[in-house]
Amino acid sequence: MKDIDDIPRILRWKQVAQIIPWSKSYTYALISQGLFPKPQKLMAGGQAVGWWASDIQKYMVSLMKPTEDTAATLVKHTKNS
Repeated sequence: MKDIDDIPRILRWKQVAQIIPWSKSYTYALISQGLFPKPQKLMAGGQAVGWWASDIQKYMVSLMKPTEDTAATLVKHTKNS
């Protein structure tokens, strides 16, 4: 059997809320725009949902990647300093 840490994890809202810096309503707005990972139903026909921990991790890492706009802003501020 694999190590227990290798098993994919599902995070419930309380756990996701500890990771992301915004509200539940804003999160669902981002989901509807396709900008945040969609939650998965935990049981067929059920209402409970959760997010794959790996999806949340990938999303948060993607926020750290610099874009051309932020790079240009950093250069601009550095030159003015």
